[in-house]
Amino acid sequence: MLSLAGASCTRAVGPPFVLKEIGPGVWAAISNPKSRTPAGANMGIIIGDDGVAVVDTTVSFGADGAFNTEPTRQLLTAIRTLTKLPVRYVINTHHHLDHAGANTVLADSGAIVIAQRNVRDWIRSENVHAFGADVTPAQRTFIEALAPPVMTYSREMELYLGSREVRVRSLPGHTGGDSVVMVPDARTVFTGDLFWHNSLPNLVDASTKPWIDSLDALAQHEAGTTFVPGHGETGRVEDVASFRDYLATLRSLVENAQASGKPGDALADLVVPRLREKFRNWEYFDNLVKPNIQDVAAEISGTKRVPQARAE
Repeated sequence: MLSLAGASCTRAVGPPFVLKEIGPGVWAAISNPKSRTPAGANMGIIIGDDGVAVVDTTVSFGADGAFNTEPTRQLLTAIRTLTKLPVRYVINTHHHLDHAGANTVLADSGAIVIAQRNVRDWIRSENVHAFGADVTPAQRTFIEALAPPVMTYSREMELYLGSREVRVRSLPGHTGGDSVVMVPDARTVFTGDLFWHNSLPNLVDASTKPWIDSLDALAQHEAGTTFVPGHGETGRVEDVASFRDYLATLRSLVENAQASGKPGDALADLVVPRLREKFRNWEYFDNLVKPNIQDVAAEISGTKRVPQARAE
């Protein structure tokens, strides 16, 4: 997922991200694929009366397999050009490295790391597991030193930056530990990887059935909102609905192919052309369409491994 984030075009000199003001005191740091060290994912800045909250930290992923926290260090520098207020909170939208891999950068500056409770359990173990037998000693050392959340919640919480309210809600789908971060007075929602704008998603830890329900809830209750995705440009409610349509179409096509007895490669050969008809111009289509099909097929058949939450 990290290497894909910067693989779509030839890289030139440029910042890891482009800052985009969404509303008063609310900024999206959109990963810049033209950079030599693009941010692994989008990040966010929320400036209140007495402090700042950051949404996600990220690392770039080098060809040598090394992790680089420079994108998040540059985010901290950018914040200091926008305000002198301290960074009080970092909110991880989920545990994946491209959204939590540089927590230490901001924790070392005094920020409190917050996430849904499963992120604390998974931030090290599941990120090591994602590399399987290919994890290098250097990668393992980096992951095992990640700063975990020190404040967690189960379903919802509110933060206040002076008079500015920030609502954090848990919605299932991408990992089982996903958070959306809402700034009501700016009509902005940071979705993490629950929303990918005109892009095929990473489904390695996903459960698409509840994910579709989560997207329905966002579309229903957040009309008129600017959505900041985990990857890609900002979007509106119709873009969230379009992404929901991709997941629903993928599930339906895979279910139908399985019902007709198509296994493995034959199933993918049947489904890919149907998806290509509608989604061929989406980012990462060629890279992720077959893995998406395989992940959903395993999910529907009950053979897919997903992170397991501890009992509350």
